[in-house]
Amino acid sequence: MRLLKDKHSSFIAAAALAALALGCTPTNPDSGNGNSTTTTTSTSGGAKRPATTAPGNKITGDTILIGLVASQNGDLRPWGVDSVNGAQLAVDEVNKAGGINGKKVELRIGDSASKPEQGKSACEKLISDGVVGVLGEVASGITAQMAQAAYEKGVPDIAIGATRVDLTDIGNNVFRVCYTDDFQGPVMANFAYKELGRRNMALMTDKKQPYSTGLSASFRDTFTKLGGKIVDEQFYESGQTQFTAQLTQLKAKNPDGIFCSGYFNEVGPIARQTREAGMTNDAVKLLGGDGWDSSQILETGGEAIIGGYFCNHYNGQEKRPEVQDFLSKWKEKYPSNPVPATTMGALAYDAAMLMCDALKRAKTPDSQGLRDAIADTENFKGVTGTITLKGNNGNPPKRAIVVELTKDGQRFAKAYEPSEVVR
Repeated sequence: MRLLKDKHSSFIAAAALAALALGCTPTNPDSGNGNSTTTTTSTSGGAKRPATTAPGNKITGDTILIGLVASQNGDLRPWGVDSVNGAQLAVDEVNKAGGINGKKVELRIGDSASKPEQGKSACEKLISDGVVGVLGEVASGITAQMAQAAYEKGVPDIAIGATRVDLTDIGNNVFRVCYTDDFQGPVMANFAYKELGRRNMALMTDKKQPYSTGLSASFRDTFTKLGGKIVDEQFYESGQTQFTAQLTQLKAKNPDGIFCSGYFNEVGPIARQTREAGMTNDAVKLLGGDGWDSSQILETGGEAIIGGYFCNHYNGQEKRPEVQDFLSKWKEKYPSNPVPATTMGALAYDAAMLMCDALKRAKTPDSQGLRDAIADTENFKGVTGTITLKGNNGNPPKRAIVVELTKDGQRFAKAYEPSEVVR
C-alpha cells in the first residue's frame, strides 16, 4: 500500500543488526517455551527470525490495553479509517460478550499520518502507554518501522494488510493476517493467462515502491513460466500524474494486458491515460494487486478502470457466514458507512479478534504470553479466511480473491487456494 518510501520499505539491515547485537542462538522461538533466551527460527525464505528478549508490558488493573497504528491522515487515510473502524468493531464485540477473563479491552490508537517514521513514533508512544500488543499497519514501509519498535520493546505486532514478503523476518513477535506478495503476483499471472487468455503482458511499475517492484517481479516470473511473454516494462514514481511517455512506449509493443503493480493513487490516472492513448478495455486489460483496493480508484480512474481486475483478501459478496455476520455488525455500528470502503476494515477486524482470542489463551498476563499465544494460533476462522500462524513464522497461508472493478464497486471473480496456483 502506498507510502512515501513504500507499502513496503527496507528494514532487513536493521533487523540483521539487531539480531547480531543480541547474539542469537538457533532454536525455535515459535514453540511458546516462555523463556527469555535469544533465539532464531527459519522463515519460509530461509532467513532467521530473531527472538525478542525485551520484557514487553504486563496487564495490570481491570483493563487490557492494546494499540493500533493507522493512517488517520495523509495519502493512506482511506485505509486508516477502515482499520480503526474494523478494530474498534472487534473490541466492542469482545467487551459486549464480557471482555477477557473479566477485564475490558481498550483500544488505543496512534496516527502514522501515512509516514514510516511517524508510524514508528506512534508505536513507541503506545508501548510507553502500556499496551501489551499492537495492530497495524497496512503499508509495509510503515509496518516495518513500527514492527522494529515493537521488537525492541518485546511487544507483539499483528500487521493488517502489509504484504511485503520479508516483513516478518524482523523478529518472532511480528505476525500478519494477510497473504504475501509472493502469492498475489502468481495469482494474477495465473488469472491473466488461464482465465483471460492473455499472452503478451506489459508491466507498469512504481520504481520508488519496493512493494511494486517486488510484485511486478513475481508476476513476471510466473507469467513467463506459464508460457506468456512480458513485452515491455515501464517505470514511474509515486506522486507522478502524467504517464503519456511510458504508455506510448507500451502501446508500440502491442500488449494484450498491463499489470499495474502500484497503488490506487497512481493507478486511476494510469487507467485514464491508457484509454486516452487508444488502448481499449477489451484489447488491453488492466490488472493489479491489493494496492488498488480503495473506493478512490473509481473516482480517479472513472470509466477507464471499470473492467480491471486485481487481487484482494476479501469480498462482501461471499456467502460465508463469517462475511455476512461481519457485514451485519458493520452496518449496525456504522450506518453512515454501511459497507467497508476497502478490505482493510475486514482485515483489521480479524487482526483485533485474533489478538483478543490469543489474550484468552495466553498463559501469562503479559506481552510474552500474548506473543506465544498468537504464534500458537491454528484454524482461526476470520472474515478474510482461515488463519493459521503456528509453524508458519508469522505468515498465514491464505487464499486470495480476484475481483473485477464495476461502477458499483467490486465483483467477485475467482478464489485461489495456495495449492491451486502455479508459481
